[in-house]
Amino acid sequence: MTVARLKKLSLVGPAAHKTATLEALQDLGCMHVLPLAPPPNEPEKISERGAREAYKALRFLAEVSDPRRQIQRDPDFEMDAFVKDVRDLMQRSRDMMDRRDFLAHRIAQVRPWGDLDFPPTDVLAGNRLWFYQLPQKHRDALSSVDLPWAVLHEDHRFLYAVLISPDEPDDDILPIPRTHVGSLPIHELEAQLEEAEIALEALEAERVAQTRYLTLMRRNLSVAESAAELAHATQKVRDEEAMFALQGWVPEDRVDAVLDMANANKSAVLIEEPTSDDTPPTLLEQPDKRAAAVDLALFYQVPGYQDWDPSAIVSASFALFFAMIIADAGYGVVILLGLLFFWKRMGSTVSMRSWRRYGLIISGATILYGVMVGSYFGASPDAGSIWAKLKVLDINNFSAMMMVSIVVGVLHLILANALAARAAWGQRKAIANLGWIAALIGGFVLWLSYMKGQSPNPGAAILCVGVIAIVLFSSERVIKKPTDWVWRLIEGLQSLAGAMGAFGDVLSYMRLFALGLASASLAITFNDLAVSVMHSLKGPGILFGLLILIIGHVLNFALAIMSGVVHGLRLNYIEFFKWGLPDEGTIFRPFARKEVQE
Repeated sequence: MTVARLKKLSLVGPAAHKTATLEALQDLGCMHVLPLAPPPNEPEKISERGAREAYKALRFLAEVSDPRRQIQRDPDFEMDAFVKDVRDLMQRSRDMMDRRDFLAHRIAQVRPWGDLDFPPTDVLAGNRLWFYQLPQKHRDALSSVDLPWAVLHEDHRFLYAVLISPDEPDDDILPIPRTHVGSLPIHELEAQLEEAEIALEALEAERVAQTRYLTLMRRNLSVAESAAELAHATQKVRDEEAMFALQGWVPEDRVDAVLDMANANKSAVLIEEPTSDDTPPTLLEQPDKRAAAVDLALFYQVPGYQDWDPSAIVSASFALFFAMIIADAGYGVVILLGLLFFWKRMGSTVSMRSWRRYGLIISGATILYGVMVGSYFGASPDAGSIWAKLKVLDINNFSAMMMVSIVVGVLHLILANALAARAAWGQRKAIANLGWIAALIGGFVLWLSYMKGQSPNPGAAILCVGVIAIVLFSSERVIKKPTDWVWRLIEGLQSLAGAMGAFGDVLSYMRLFALGLASASLAITFNDLAVSVMHSLKGPGILFGLLILIIGHVLNFALAIMSGVVHGLRLNYIEFFKWGLPDEGTIFRPFARKEVQE
């Protein structure tokens, strides 16, 4: 559960072994390749990661509503050639649809003037026809035109006029621009439109015929992705006459495997430790069963290489915040039942199985917290029952729940600063993080003293110690001359501006109480409304009451889930990451073959 330590490996070998070396390195799947060569000048020649063209082709065929019988085995099937054929079909279909739409639009434009056969230019003594779609309100503008003109058609909105002139009339001859109708009559345009429709039908039939290879395409997507990954890495390799050079980051425990591969391919390897000028990528070392925690932590921000792994903390705190916002054991049971319903479907991959496990944690936390606050679909347990004895928190006790939310916020931010101090231990900013911990504790103790009418001295003393540590150790300025001491102090004082931010961040955790109270209040309101309807209307009142219960709780459940996800993540990504992970890194992307997809 840490950030993996990396080594920078520079590999140099003969050009004849370049392809074999890259393929062997891809088989190992442990290097984050760095670019040693500039990308091609032509954007279309830049190889991107991932088989985007293959996925576009697959999507194009998968959208067919009635695919053909699938071919399960074809030894002559070549993924690259087939993708090119499908992409060519896509382009031809797109071009033909554009032509069909153009013809349909041109016919609609020309039709008001009628099916005109345009005479040759010499018949009109060098004159040409110029068409205008003139609004009825500008009818009088035609009387001022010096050129010969005629109205071929009119309706309640427009006059469809034609002017005769050897040259194009001036733009201001009429208050509207002329209409471009082309040189073909409607019957020829309609013939071309019919040909385009027939061609589209033929292309669609070709598309349907190619759907019989959908299964083979899905099985070979890994091949296309691996080929795209290899092409992307190849463009990062530097070629110099008869040699090539490759550089990248490799986890410490995989260095020996790369060395063995390099020796087998007659390549030399230089191993270097990361320096202060390097920005290594971040690789979180977590077992596969905790993949959901890693996904959750990396969704918003990748921690820096020198930082710590936040996945376990984020996953645990999100489950707690989600439970506090839902604040109902009944809703927790609904989440659990939904998870069990999709249990088998979520077992297809390692990542999905991890999310399935994490779903159990979230639903369990929600049920547990709901029991602690004594809320079951908005209903409270009967006095004297075992469920009433398990109720330890009263969500309607504003002062107590406010205290719980603030305590959770202070502890969360203290944990963030403690982990940041541990990661930066040996540097000045580690002491500054400890100062912020003291300031948070001191401020909280000071607030408790004020609420209870006790002496403020203990809290004020702890707060002052924290402020002094922040001022003295926040600046990383190197002392080279006496004035640097002054600037270090000034920068330390500037860092105190974060005090207001810390105060606001702690208060942000009040949303846990506010949203939980809102969810519980809505549930109670729908329950009371349903009971009132049942009592006031005999017979149909039961039906209406049940409808109110179902619709009301479905709506409240959806709002609670949305609030739990959004605000549960927000408290981690905004408040927690702000204090614990101020720096952002880049994710470790191994150059590896893709798994075969079934």
